[in-house]
Amino acid sequence: MNPSPAVLMEAALEVARLSSLVALRYYKQDLVVEAKGDGSPVTLADRAAEQLAREWIHARFPADGVLGEEFGETPGASGRRWLLDPIDGTKSFVRGVPLWGTCVAVCEGNEVLAGAAAYPAVEEFIAAAPGEGCWHNDARCRVSDTNVLSSATVLVTDARNFSSPERRAGWEKLSAAAAVSRGWGDCFGYLLVATGRAEVMVDPVLNPWDAPPFLPIIEEAGGVFTGWNGSRDAFAGDAIATNGALADAARALLWSTDVPR
Repeated sequence: MNPSPAVLMEAALEVARLSSLVALRYYKQDLVVEAKGDGSPVTLADRAAEQLAREWIHARFPADGVLGEEFGETPGASGRRWLLDPIDGTKSFVRGVPLWGTCVAVCEGNEVLAGAAAYPAVEEFIAAAPGEGCWHNDARCRVSDTNVLSSATVLVTDARNFSSPERRAGWEKLSAAAAVSRGWGDCFGYLLVATGRAEVMVDPVLNPWDAPPFLPIIEEAGGVFTGWNGSRDAFAGDAIATNGALADAARALLWSTDVPR
């Protein structure tokens, strides 16, 4: 019997929370920071958190596959695959900045069945599954109702990562039109949009385990999640997450200087 969306949501949240607590034990400690092949940092905390998540999933969903940032892919037989980012925001983590989290998604092909993220340094967590709502610290949450960009808060992980001058110019237009523009990025930005504390989150570059947890989280909170090309796609390699009211206006500004997507 296939588990229900509610069961998968609770499972994703549980493994995210447990893994994040492993990472938290290393937070603000004297860690050796290594550089991976792509130049991004990794620590013992990343590996320990992902190892616990893999053991937890294997014990409860032994037929499922797993793809994690630190240990790669373990194939499964069920058709489901768990995506793990043990510390999203490692650059913040190693500097003692609390804007990091542990992110988990359950997928079947490119369909996201459930997503969750835990932010232990700020004692917040969030989870969603299609049709089950979005839950923040055990309460239903929604995006904001802000409907003018001049009152909006817009976020980006790193504006230096845009793939073209046109895309960077689009971000600069959006940033200039907003009330507040900040780099509260990585997984923390999506948390803020889903809970109504920001209106737009833009990510120029994403890995396969980065975006999927947040597609159901943003949508079930009443927002809109797309790739840069406007398609509903958690695997596009980039993302635009907005509240519902500013979905069209924000994307229009981001695309205003862009070459064909």
